[in-house]
Amino acid sequence: MSPLSHFDDSGASRMVDVGAKAETERMARASAIVRMQPATLALIRDKMLSKGDVLEVARIAGIMAAKKTFELIPLCHPLPLTSVGLEFAFIDQDRVRIEATAKVFARTGVEMEALTAVSTAALTVYDMCKAADRGMVIERIRLEEKTGGKSGQYIAEQGG
Repeated sequence: MSPLSHFDDSGASRMVDVGAKAETERMARASAIVRMQPATLALIRDKMLSKGDVLEVARIAGIMAAKKTFELIPLCHPLPLTSVGLEFAFIDQDRVRIEATAKVFARTGVEMEALTAVSTAALTVYDMCKAADRGMVIERIRLEEKTGGKSGQYIAEQGG
């Protein structure tokens, strides 16, 4: 059997059959950093951009994206999400950290939903601020933690 679950023994792509798996409570947390000019961060923090509250629009975009992950990532299962949340933190004068948490009671995990949420939120920050700062950089998109399922808990190494 292939060590990559989305390929069969002949190398063909496939959607993993999760029918025999037990339904369990599953959670995934992902994060991203958006680096920008200090003046751009001040515009976001002080809610001074003409497009509105950047972080609230990014929060809604992230939630919406998590709900549509199966439409964006070809081999993802549609999931009945029970919760999606996004948090933002100004970690210094030129970086915003975004964290997304997704939860589900299902037969497969929600890692891709959390990663899609945080990625879309970061892209939304870029979109809303690009007139002020086209040099923004989205970096360090990663899974921070996941729980549930047969493989149990995963916690990313600090600083990774």
